[in-house]
Amino acid sequence: MSGEQENILVMILAGGKGERLYPLTRDRTKPAVPFGGIYRIIDFTLSNCVNAGLRKIYLLTQYKSLSLVRHIRLGWSTMFKPQIGEFIETLPAQQRVTIDWYKGTADAVFQNIYSIQQERPELILILSGDHIYKMDYRKMIRFHTEKNADVTVGTVKVPLRDMSRYGIIELDKGKRIVGFKEKPSQKEYTTKEDFVLASMGVYVFNTDVIVKEVIEDAKKETSHDFGRDIIPRIISKKRAFGYVFAQEYWRDIGTIDAYWDASMDLVSRTPELNLHDSEWPIFTFRPQLPPAKIVLDGNSRNGKIVDSIVSLGCIIKGGYVKNSILSYNVLIRSNAHVEESILMSNVDVERGCKIRRAIIDKGVMLEDGTVIGYDKRQDRKNYFVSENGILVIPKTRERGEKYA
Repeated sequence: MSGEQENILVMILAGGKGERLYPLTRDRTKPAVPFGGIYRIIDFTLSNCVNAGLRKIYLLTQYKSLSLVRHIRLGWSTMFKPQIGEFIETLPAQQRVTIDWYKGTADAVFQNIYSIQQERPELILILSGDHIYKMDYRKMIRFHTEKNADVTVGTVKVPLRDMSRYGIIELDKGKRIVGFKEKPSQKEYTTKEDFVLASMGVYVFNTDVIVKEVIEDAKKETSHDFGRDIIPRIISKKRAFGYVFAQEYWRDIGTIDAYWDASMDLVSRTPELNLHDSEWPIFTFRPQLPPAKIVLDGNSRNGKIVDSIVSLGCIIKGGYVKNSILSYNVLIRSNAHVEESILMSNVDVERGCKIRRAIIDKGVMLEDGTVIGYDKRQDRKNYFVSENGILVIPKTRERGEKYA
């Protein structure tokens, strides 16, 4: 770590239930949901930290965290050198100061003041573990220091029509926060622009400020949330600034439809999120598996992949794959057709299957001739189907648990 990052502690909020992402979150917390074939959602936030030289990281976990903890142990722990003060550690609710689980994002920090005091950082970077984006946090930290701020909130432009999904921030010409509304409707908000600034769930706090604020919040009857409680209260009494994230790709994939949209962007001809950026790599755990293999079917001569991501261990054995993402060890047999779909590890698609606009979780085996995504009425009878018609088949518990 450089001197600039040595006195910065990162706390990643990684305990969310992700209820709107069900059934992908039936067996795992939202940050542990696979994304992009070989990654987990948490990998993007963690990669941002490592690429920015931030290597003192606490992960605040809670809901169904086994998959996340295993992923951190297998893929991330060896990247840190404790002998020079680096670490990545999980912090579940420990009943150190209360008998409750984390009641909100601010309460999660409050319950871990002991760990903050052990490190004695000058600044604390609060991050969400369930967003997809690439960001150099050093630029925001420098902005915070230059403004002599008490707290800086990361903001990103979002379309006016989407403002009800986010905490909306107003800035003056000097980037000081002059207004904050949590998930307002368009009727509540007046602007001449076709976009608004939304909170990214990224905060830089002076340590003394955040400790005092979460302690005060713990004494009150609130939702104990940074967006709903801490930030609105702090802007009138402290130096609160908004940092505008210049790169506009930032996705809160909190719903099945948003998850599918972000995934399909990856297989487009010119994806907004570049996974092949050698200057800002996305790190993850990679199991030891053979390369992907495409085999022509002896009779039909099929065996084709178009505009897709195919991961290690996959075998396309006479099948056809288009605009899709295949994770580890996916098997596509002869005359099977997969289009605009996401297949997670150890999925077996048998002969003659037809799959369209579907998300199939780990370990699922589709029997010969299975057809999904073509008859909406029938699909809704048998499967979970999102508002925009994305079909989801939950993970099979008995298979594929090794990399769950």
